[in-house]
Amino acid sequence: MGSENHAMESVAVVAVPFPAQGHLNQLLHLSLQLASRGVEVDVHYAAPASHIRQARARVHGWDQEALRSIQFHDLGISRYVSPPPDPTADSPFPSHIMPLFDAYITGARAPLAELLHDLSASRRRVVVVHDRLNAFADEEAARLPNGEAFGLHCLAASILVGQINAKLLRDNGLAFRGVEHYAPKEFLECARRARPSSKISPGAGILTNTCRALEGDFVDVVARHVAADGKKIFAIGPLNPLLPAIGSKQGKKRHDCLDWLDKQPPASVLYVSFGTTSSLRAEQIEELAAALRGSKQRFIWVLRDADRGDIFAEGAGVSRHEKLLSEFTKDTEGTGLVITGWAPQLEILANGATAAFMSHCGWNSTVESLSHGKPILAWPMHCDQPWDAELVCNYLKAGILVRPWEMHGQVIAAKAIQEVIEEAMLSDEGMAMQRRAMVLGDAVRASVADGGSSRKDLDDFIAYITR
Repeated sequence: MGSENHAMESVAVVAVPFPAQGHLNQLLHLSLQLASRGVEVDVHYAAPASHIRQARARVHGWDQEALRSIQFHDLGISRYVSPPPDPTADSPFPSHIMPLFDAYITGARAPLAELLHDLSASRRRVVVVHDRLNAFADEEAARLPNGEAFGLHCLAASILVGQINAKLLRDNGLAFRGVEHYAPKEFLECARRARPSSKISPGAGILTNTCRALEGDFVDVVARHVAADGKKIFAIGPLNPLLPAIGSKQGKKRHDCLDWLDKQPPASVLYVSFGTTSSLRAEQIEELAAALRGSKQRFIWVLRDADRGDIFAEGAGVSRHEKLLSEFTKDTEGTGLVITGWAPQLEILANGATAAFMSHCGWNSTVESLSHGKPILAWPMHCDQPWDAELVCNYLKAGILVRPWEMHGQVIAAKAIQEVIEEAMLSDEGMAMQRRAMVLGDAVRASVADGGSSRKDLDDFIAYITR
């Protein structure tokens, strides 16, 4: 009887991510943070089974004990084809995962509704924290007598400003174009089905994976906009753990690349990775390899194709790069490492030997890099990434553009890539950019420390949902 009464007094938080790595990751980090706070909240994470497995397998900065503090729930959806990516496609968008998105949008609502109904009967309140693409989660929360919903905005807060009043961005000297300019029609139609409302916050408010050190003025604009509807924005980023420059060698086995990285001089290594939704053409890979070789800079290069819809599908881990790798690794032995599997990105970015990050500029990678004080060599691919590159390079002044999105159909020559690498790693301008990123990283880290703006917003959010 006592345990039943305790459950009735508690608040259930149900995280409902969109099934793509950058979205799964953010809501898992938030779930782990909430579960670690020791308040009267029990935390649930609801996604298709393979994506729960994916999120758990790839999370960094937390141990297995922390994962056991969350209750995971399978949102059973219909089977879908999971083809490999097509690096030769005209668009860099990962259209091969559209069958997953369609199956998820069609099938996830019913099992989520059942879960929420069961929790509602035994909890004082059910708080659904959902990816803003998952409008069905907000609608199902509204059906509960004791439910409310908050949308997690997994992109930069400044993108919301672009929707509210793009002139404010132009006044800051920024060239804004929305996600709709950088994504194919099929995805935009899918997104409209998933989230038909144009309201920024149809629920009780929104959470953002950003902080005032990165986007303070933009957060204020969004806050005023949603306040007109009596709602709040909680800027609680960065959601990723902030790791020390020298990682612990205790506990679970470290990736081999970290032992190599520990032996390199401070700020001497370029980290190269294009995320989980990008695949470079073979010709572009050869040019990038030539640029890395020609620059004579130390590097860690994550050379892998975009995820399939189901990363555990048969053949999903096969690399197409063996021939190039056998020659390239001989030529660069001692100078760099190539990783063809999953890489410990947080640990690499935190390491003091890492100087900079050549990145696709997904918001997860952008925040992870800046929160560890590392500048970005921007190579945006699709969706929000061109805007993130604009924000990093021209507003925060913590990055340099390798190639604009408008040139995505072209193969960028090794000479042009090498020039950017050398500018970032060797020039006075590059050193100044690295210093700016370090100062920015300190400010980001301060935001989640005691007294910081993000810490306060997370405290305020917890206080609100447990009121």
